[in-house]
Amino acid sequence: MVDSAGKEMDNPTFRSDTVLSDVHLHCPSKRHLMVRLNAVGQPVFLSYFKLLWSTEDLASGKHVREITTGGEHPCRSGDELCDKDRSNVKEEGELNSEGVEALLDDDGDLEVVRRPRSASDLRAEDLLRDIVCPVILMKGKEDVFEDEERECTCSDVVKIEHTMATPLEDVGKQVWRAAFLLADYILFKRDTFRCCSVLELGGGTGITSIIMGTVAKRIYCTDVGEDLLAMCEQNVALNKHLMESGGGEIKVKELDWLKDEFCTDPEAPYSWSEEEIADLLDHCSVIMAADVFYDDDLTDALFRTLYRITHNLRNSCTVYLALEKRLNFTLRHMDVTCEAYSHFRNTLNDLENLQDGKMKYTVEPIKLDFCQFLVYERIEQL
Repeated sequence: MVDSAGKEMDNPTFRSDTVLSDVHLHCPSKRHLMVRLNAVGQPVFLSYFKLLWSTEDLASGKHVREITTGGEHPCRSGDELCDKDRSNVKEEGELNSEGVEALLDDDGDLEVVRRPRSASDLRAEDLLRDIVCPVILMKGKEDVFEDEERECTCSDVVKIEHTMATPLEDVGKQVWRAAFLLADYILFKRDTFRCCSVLELGGGTGITSIIMGTVAKRIYCTDVGEDLLAMCEQNVALNKHLMESGGGEIKVKELDWLKDEFCTDPEAPYSWSEEEIADLLDHCSVIMAADVFYDDDLTDALFRTLYRITHNLRNSCTVYLALEKRLNFTLRHMDVTCEAYSHFRNTLNDLENLQDGKMKYTVEPIKLDFCQFLVYERIEQL
């Protein structure tokens, strides 16, 4: 039906500097359509992310097909069973405290299945581990996504072009879990954001701004890099149907945290006009950022940008920050740590304790007990 992307694509190799979002691995058997190569030669894929309600329901205010973290919820982590799977296992045998079936012998003792001491009597193919990786398709016939399109309607699908397995400097071209979490919160509190003027810092592929566009009046989705911003603009165009009911407008703009001013060069792509800067400073009441706290220098630069912009806003502003706490074992500490998260928390505390007579910041954590409206794995580290 379609042409293969080649053996190299079917069995990707990862170097030490390669970063891959867990979002792409959550459903490894899901087909990813490779649509093009970007300006720097990276493969660009098109993925469908399903909304658990449609834009018609958003417009009417109905709560349909929503799922909560405490009730019927998709598996929240790899060791937690879905309700349906749990009931199926109960029918087959007893469960231990972790929801895993216990194997008992005739006397009721735990039976431990051990690895064979010698594999000489096993066939070679039985010893091979299954290779699990996304199935990558090249653009071919018109029915490449025929099955998915039958199941999904335009009003309940977000279409996102993105890359996979990028160097660290290009992670903004991938889709990250905290963006889905922030999108969930926007949909849950949609009345709070209705008709607002919003600025997103580090918008990446633009998925959070697109969801915000279903309720807010105007969104400035910002990042750096012409190639990334072009991808973001393409995603905005792919999802115009989602914003029609709310009348939201998304403007993709460049905003470099390492610079003190907005880019106003008319020759530069995605630059700001004086009218747009004035509109942002006069009307912006919401700033948001998702999964941008992975490098200490960039974290410092973001908070400097945040202070500079909020200092110049005419009205008070609420900032929503979403991130995933990533744990790593470090030789320096000889323990599992999360240095990027710790630096974020320390910088956030410094901002809250800032006393300059001009600005006052109050930090309030948000409980993750709100409904989930997008299909993804909501884990405890979010």
